[in-house]
Amino acid sequence: MKSYDIKDIMELIPHRQPFLFVDKIHVTEEGKSGTGYKMVTINEPFFQGHFPGNPVMPGVIIIETMAQVGAVILLARDDFKGKTPYFAGINKFRFKRKVRPGDILKMEVEITKLRGSIGIGQGVAYVDGEVAAEGEFLFAIDK
Repeated sequence: MKSYDIKDIMELIPHRQPFLFVDKIHVTEEGKSGTGYKMVTINEPFFQGHFPGNPVMPGVIIIETMAQVGAVILLARDDFKGKTPYFAGINKFRFKRKVRPGDILKMEVEITKLRGSIGIGQGVAYVDGEVAAEGEFLFAIDK
């Protein structure tokens, strides 16, 4: 297992603030699986409008955060280093629990299929051991 902090993550994926959402990633198996963490704070820019007085992390940001974990898992492979990952689709996503400031979002991601530069990832996001969101995303790696 290899651990990546913010500096390491920024060396692998092109995302930057304010659109870099993952704080730490443990890659269990390069190109296959890992776990990422996001410490959700009230200072996140999206909380200004989602929703004032009732801050809830937007579902699309949860999906993006999970996809960033998947991107690091893939780009940790030597043959994908320096490439850019893109969303190609989102399937079967369900949101089961609100994610709020103060929560630690734990995301377990597995790359379930990879054919050339196209693949499918499966992810589950947890807060305090409860499933917050789960689903499948499709991606393409730019050549």
